[in-house]
Amino acid sequence: MLRIYVDAATKGNPGPSGGGIVLVGDSLHEQIHVPLGECSNHEAEFKVFIKALQLVVEKELNNQTVLIHSDSKIVVQTIEKHHAKNPVFQPYLHDFLQLESHFSLLLVKWLPESQNKGADTLARQALQKYQ
Repeated sequence: MLRIYVDAATKGNPGPSGGGIVLVGDSLHEQIHVPLGECSNHEAEFKVFIKALQLVVEKELNNQTVLIHSDSKIVVQTIEKHHAKNPVFQPYLHDFLQLESHFSLLLVKWLPESQNKGADTLARQALQKYQ
């Protein structure tokens, strides 16, 4: 099983944004900073979520059970419902649905911010690094 933890940080809303991705598997523990450009906090959360899944496909780690954790309720609820009421979020949902087909089993789980410190720290570092 591969566990992915994602988080985003934004300075201003909208503003410069950075993302953090933590990949944890049997023989894998990788921490990644991601520049996300200028966007709102919610958009940044979607962007880092999508980027993490793209990364897993690129690294060919998608042939196992993948559990992705996010502390963004909006992202997790949008993905779980396969519906985005906000038109700004619809392209991200579309990207997710395209990516989902590349996974044998992909599970999405919300977790409290207090349990997502690793990805949060990386996101804040990315924000400092790329702004």
